[in-house]
Amino acid sequence: MSNASPLLPVLEPEAVAPCCPPLNERPLTADEAERAARMFKALGDPVRLRLFSLVASHEGGEACVCDISDVGVSQPTVSHHLKKLKEAGLLTSERRGTWVYYRVEPSVVAAMGQALISG
Repeated sequence: MSNASPLLPVLEPEAVAPCCPPLNERPLTADEAERAARMFKALGDPVRLRLFSLVASHEGGEACVCDISDVGVSQPTVSHHLKKLKEAGLLTSERRGTWVYYRVEPSVVAAMGQALISG
């Protein structure tokens, strides 16, 4: 395995498909509110927020589950929380041999931030 990490493209704000418009722009539709709530609810659990942070801040922008499992809960609980983060659209994963590598969904941080920007 190479130590070189692939560079990720920088997304321009208009290239990001936000979950919803900025909250001060207009009221959210029911679908927009549902998508945003699903993402923020997934991050509302301290263990999930910590796992998301570990993946997002990991060198190279991705983390092997073997590198992020020490969060004070059992391995099955870590797997459950990672599954919830994937279901909310916050993480993607890729199996490589016996390990699973997680990466933050490329546009998700920008999209969540865009929803909270005030004008």
